[in-house]
Amino acid sequence: MKEILKSLLNFIWAGLFEIGGGYLVWQWLKDGKPVWWGIAGGIGLALYGMLATLQPANFGRVYAAYGGVFIVLAMLWGWKVDGVAPDYYDMLGACLALLSVLIIMYAPRA
Repeated sequence: MKEILKSLLNFIWAGLFEIGGGYLVWQWLKDGKPVWWGIAGGIGLALYGMLATLQPANFGRVYAAYGGVFIVLAMLWGWKVDGVAPDYYDMLGACLALLSVLIIMYAPRA
């Protein structure tokens, strides 16, 4: 159970760096923020890539599962940072994505 919690925390940190980094680049290019926002975003995106390597599974499995984590975190980011609350279908889709993550990463294998 400790390994699963550590893995989930790694997914969350990676997601926050990817979404945060992407958001900073978005703000720089689309909303005219200073160039250092873009640089900080690029650093965040690089850190995301490094954090993903801390997962115990192979590349394909980690990145497939990470897609589900990204969906959930992106919904939460949009809600808390941009003020756009997810609707019923957003929540349903995010829950299904999270269920998929748990199956892909943590199902018992022979």
